[in-house]
Amino acid sequence: MLEIKEIWKTFNAGTVNEKQALRGVSLTLNEGDFCTVIGGNGAGKSTMLNAVAGTWAVDSGTISIGGVNVTHLPEHKRAKYIGRVFQDPMMGTAPSMQIIENLALAARRGQRRGLKWSITKEEKVRYQEMLQGLDLGLEDRLSSKVGLLSGGQRQALTLLMASLKRPRLLLLDEHTAALDPKTAAKVLDLSDRIVSESGLTTMMVTHNMRDAIQHGNRLIMMYNGRIAIDVSGEEKKKLTVHQLLDLFSKVSGSNEADDKLLLS
Repeated sequence: MLEIKEIWKTFNAGTVNEKQALRGVSLTLNEGDFCTVIGGNGAGKSTMLNAVAGTWAVDSGTISIGGVNVTHLPEHKRAKYIGRVFQDPMMGTAPSMQIIENLALAARRGQRRGLKWSITKEEKVRYQEMLQGLDLGLEDRLSSKVGLLSGGQRQALTLLMASLKRPRLLLLDEHTAALDPKTAAKVLDLSDRIVSESGLTTMMVTHNMRDAIQHGNRLIMMYNGRIAIDVSGEEKKKLTVHQLLDLFSKVSGSNEADDKLLLS
């Protein structure tokens, strides 16, 4: 469902601020894979996700989604293949619009839009049923402005919107980093359920090693612009935080893990 072949990305090339963010990264995700991506600051995990999303063009290499080469497609043309939830709860929705209007926009993604489209009774019932599954009381607040929701409610709604059209690839970009631990856990559980029920191929970037181990069927750790560790199946299920830190130390040649990685 996702095939990345030898992608390279350098920022500020030829200047004193030159930074090689990706160094020949290759990765293949099969349909239904839920891959967590972890790494220290500057490891390349966010750059890889943004390269897949089309936010940044790669210098070389190819990216294919569902067999379609999207390497040279701009971000807005990749949107029909991708659902994305951002780190900032304020992104991914239209805050000045109602909950029901946001859901309707998500449902019409990729379709031609005009002045005459309206929300049918059947759609309203469907949206209420979907919101009820979130267990956040939003099914009774369809007319509420999204900007009035809490961070957790908004991330849950964004997750629902991103998966509404069953995208070929779901990107979760540190989508719980701005939430308190209790709310983050609830959003992660919801993520697991939506991914499982819809069979979505998913890539989740996180700084939290425990979350990376507990969620998904595959874990990759990036270091210095490359994929340094790749574990899946039973090996991933048995993995502990201490073992992951030991693996990181062996790969990096250092006993000092990134501060943010440790604190998470």
